[in-house]
Amino acid sequence: MYYVKKTMEVSGSHFLKLNHESKCENLHGHNWIITVYCKARELNDDGMVVDFTHVKALVHGYLDHTNLNEKLDFNPTAENIAHWIVGRVPNCYRADVQESTGNVASYEIDE
Repeated sequence: MYYVKKTMEVSGSHFLKLNHESKCENLHGHNWIITVYCKARELNDDGMVVDFTHVKALVHGYLDHTNLNEKLDFNPTAENIAHWIVGRVPNCYRADVQESTGNVASYEIDE
């Protein structure tokens, strides 16, 4: 099995829709640290699991310097963003989304 990992920083704003009062219901921003994990049993014709440039384009290129509530059709919690990344990036089985120091959400396909 081949494994690759791509880490990037995404600047974006969001607000959360919650069932309880929270300051996170107000528009605010983060410099998200996102790590994307991909794997494959066989390499593609280019000798890669996935091109790092494609991973960056699919995540950073889509989300950076945006209001995530306007770009995404779900409540943009770190958990939901991690799930979205796994579904968006080819061969991705896990994503970690750090919205601030000490606050990290992960989603991993349960095989």
